[in-house]
This record gives sequence, C-alpha cells and structure tokens, in this order.
Amino acid sequence: MKKVRIVGVPEHFNLPWHMAIEEGAFEDKGIDLQWTEVPEGTGKMCQMLQNEETDLAIILTEGIVKSIVEGNAAKIVQGYIATPLYWGIHVGAQSDFQSISQLNCASAAISRFGSGSHLMAVVNARNEGWDASNLSFEVINNLDGAIEALTTGKADYFMWEHFTTKPLVDNGTFRRLGDCPTPWPCFVIAATDKFITEQEGTLKHILNTINGYTGEFKQIPSIDRTLANRYDQKTEDIKEWLAMTHWTQAQIDSMTVNEVQNTLHSLDLIPEKVSNEKILKSFA
Repeated sequence: MKKVRIVGVPEHFNLPWHMAIEEGAFEDKGIDLQWTEVPEGTGKMCQMLQNEETDLAIILTEGIVKSIVEGNAAKIVQGYIATPLYWGIHVGAQSDFQSISQLNCASAAISRFGSGSHLMAVVNARNEGWDASNLSFEVINNLDGAIEALTTGKADYFMWEHFTTKPLVDNGTFRRLGDCPTPWPCFVIAATDKFITEQEGTLKHILNTINGYTGEFKQIPSIDRTLANRYDQKTEDIKEWLAMTHWTQAQIDSMTVNEVQNTLHSLDLIPEKVSNEKILKSFA
C-alpha cells in the first residue's frame, strides 16, 4: 500500500474525495490516500507543498500559480472545478459599511498573504477601480479568525466562498455586500515535483479514480441533501451551488494560465511571468 498525503479545504467542493476514500476506491488500487483538512486555505497549502508536508493539494488556481512563479517546486496536474468561485464580500453585522464602494481604503481580513482571500481582495480592488496600493490587511488565519476580526473591528471586511459563509450571513454574524467571482476556473489539483517524478503511475491512478467520482457526482441520488447535512447548509442553497458548479476531468488550458499570470502581474502580485511548462504537468 502506497501512502499518499493530500490536503484541501473543509468545504463542499471536496466531498467527492471523501466519498472515494470512505468507499475504499483508492485502497482498491493499493493507495493509502491520507486526507488532511486545511481550514487556513490556499496560502497554507502552498506552504505545505513547498515544505513537502503534503504530496497533493486541492487548491485555488490563482494561489498555486503565484506560488509556483515564486519558486514552489510543484505543478498543476489537472483542473478540478471548471467554474468560477464566488467570493462573498462580508462585513460584520454591526458594521457601518453598507456598500462595496465604501470599502476603498478599508482593512481586509485575509487568511494569510498569498491566499485566495488576499489575492481576490486585490482583484476586487481592481474591479472597483481602487488603487490597490492603498489596501491594508489583517491576517486572521481562518474563518473563526475572520468572525473575531469583523466582530471586534480588527478588520473591516472579509472575502470567502459565498456558500461556506452563508450560514454566518443567515444567523446575523456577517452581512454580505456583494460577490466577486474569480475570472477563471477556481480549483485545481497540484502536486510536488518530487511526487510527480517519483510516483507518476500512482498519481495517474489517483486522478483516474477521482475523475470517475466527479464525472458522476451531480447525478448521485439526493446528493443535495447529503451535502446540506454534511456541511450544515440549507438544501436550497446547495441546489443553487450545484447548478452553478461543474467539475472537470481535464488539465486547465494555457489560455487560463496566461490570464491568471497576466492578472497577477498587472496587480504586482508576481514579479514576472514564467512559461506554462513551469506551471502545468502534461501526461503523455
């Protein structure tokens, strides 16, 4: 049995992985796939890949591209979610802010620098026509840290996946001022260069297995109720999310990587652009 370490956020996007693990689909191929939840998100997962604390990560596209450009010895081995992520823009329930336009020069809570919450705050600033150099950030590590920061006034707003945070909007912890969708497919599967080199056959088995699950995931009977129960969501919210979310079984294309790099570079989030071959792994 080959032990493989994989990390991902504790969100509904990753249920296909848990189902495959729980049903023994990887064990059947001689793979002990060990999943670790990383509530801190993409910035932390990039660090884990760089430190070889994990072999694989289900990770935000913009975050891993930035990390690879900056020297992380990893590659995107396949796409995972083919549709954008909708980042809710949240303030505390008692906040004086009533619109996104009022957040210019406000303090953004971020899980860590290089995370999706950081990068998308800068993308949102560009979308709003703000000077991104005026942004200020408060590092809060995870969602619990964001609740504290917005409740106590340590930070003014927080961007996180719309449906993950919706229960906090429903219960009056946050108010959502709007959404900022990613301009590209949101989640990819990344692996360390070491793992790709040493265990390419195992990697292919893992991808083939998860692709079987994601290809049929939305057709599973009562999958909306399963997701709602497991992730403490309302069934109607999960139905809305499922309708706008599509999994992919293919590698992301070069145009997407170019768009991500061009955007990050234009926002001074990466020092240079690199060849797509440094970012994408292509299998023969």
